[in-house]
Amino acid sequence: MTVVTRFAPSPTGFLHIGGARTALFNWLYARRHGGLFLLRIEDTDKARSTDAAKAAILDGMAWLALDHDGEVHYQSDFAERHAAVAHALLEEGKAYHCYCTPEELQEMRERAKAEGRPMRYDGRWRDRDPSDAPAGVKPVVRLKAPQVGESVIEDRVQGRVTVANAQLDDMILLRSDGTPTYMLSVVVDDHDMGVTHVIRGDDHLNNAFRQHQLYAACGWDTPAFAHIPLIHGPDGAKLSKRHGALGVEAYREIGYLPEAVCNYLLRLGWSHGDDEIISRDQAVAWFDLAGVGKSPSRFDFAKLENLNGHYMRQADDARLAQLAADAMGLEDAQAIDRIQRGMSGLKERAKTVKDLADSAGIYVSGPTFPLENAKAAKLLSGDGLALVDKAAAALGALTDWTAPEIESAIRAVAEQAGLGLGKVAQPLRAALSGSTVSPSVFEVMAVLGKDDALKRLKAAVDQG
Repeated sequence: MTVVTRFAPSPTGFLHIGGARTALFNWLYARRHGGLFLLRIEDTDKARSTDAAKAAILDGMAWLALDHDGEVHYQSDFAERHAAVAHALLEEGKAYHCYCTPEELQEMRERAKAEGRPMRYDGRWRDRDPSDAPAGVKPVVRLKAPQVGESVIEDRVQGRVTVANAQLDDMILLRSDGTPTYMLSVVVDDHDMGVTHVIRGDDHLNNAFRQHQLYAACGWDTPAFAHIPLIHGPDGAKLSKRHGALGVEAYREIGYLPEAVCNYLLRLGWSHGDDEIISRDQAVAWFDLAGVGKSPSRFDFAKLENLNGHYMRQADDARLAQLAADAMGLEDAQAIDRIQRGMSGLKERAKTVKDLADSAGIYVSGPTFPLENAKAAKLLSGDGLALVDKAAAALGALTDWTAPEIESAIRAVAEQAGLGLGKVAQPLRAALSGSTVSPSVFEVMAVLGKDDALKRLKAAVDQG
């Protein structure tokens, strides 16, 4: 059997981070078993579906490198097929027309509310002669579901889950205007696409029982279900807007790398021993549904940031330089080259691309005097400014402009003044960057080049 999984988002908004994890789990399971990973856009809600949301989903999937097999399947393209299945069930006596009026349905809701139970259709048209139909009422089509016994789901994550059939009413397959419902469309699509494993959030677990009944009515094999717990916020409540960024594109804008996001999402509800940092190849080799926990996971931005810092340090310098430049709106090739040459010092401290972009500004333009940073300005007063002047003179005599030679010259200035190296390096840092924090001043000057470095030091002295 070829394993076939699918990711089936609705294009009514961005690609939610929980949806991204569902896509990742489906992708990994398919790749682990040499199967197919399919993408289906469930766009049957025309009022809420947008082209922008569709584009955001596809863009988010591409950013996370979750490639799908074959063409994108748009659910709305197959509405006629969905309706045909319902009509076939009607002909086989496995579905029926229901002519309930809106008033009758409202009466059922009020009765259920008064009795403290969920609303369930009472089946009044299940075996009734259609000739009794009231005039002017367009019927819906309902599944004639089993009323006794139990529906059983052998879930790959939740285990064996059962529900009494008496608790499930006859669900609607076709609305009164003839359009198929979500429940019908999902089952028909999964069957027609050959889906063998449905891996999704456990908020769909209740749907699985009804879908299982529909599979049985159609005479089709039910796919294996695996319902994964939802992601909660740090406070234990369901992840929502108040917990921070939710869309995949927001995490990219904040400055997280896709490999870090995927690694974090993988470990958010799945484990492989004590392993925390897991490469894509390792994830494909190790992923299984047995490792998925049954309890919700809490999203921890601090952990994601630390993990992202690890991937930042491992990332290619040219790639990071371009990401930083993009975040800065920078197109100057010379400045981008400088950022790349200084990347070893920049990325050691950065947790996100935004951090990287902030600190990379040192290689784009010099500070403006007088300095706004009070601590840095204090370093350039009195003896500090005199040390910068002496260092500039020593550096001006260098013919070999490299970090080791620059450091040697500064050490000589410090020794001559009877000071530690840091006492000279700190005012130099303020003069070069306008800040008290930067990569090694020797590395910074080597990357800037002799002319630019000395120009900045002179500007600092002149302003004093």
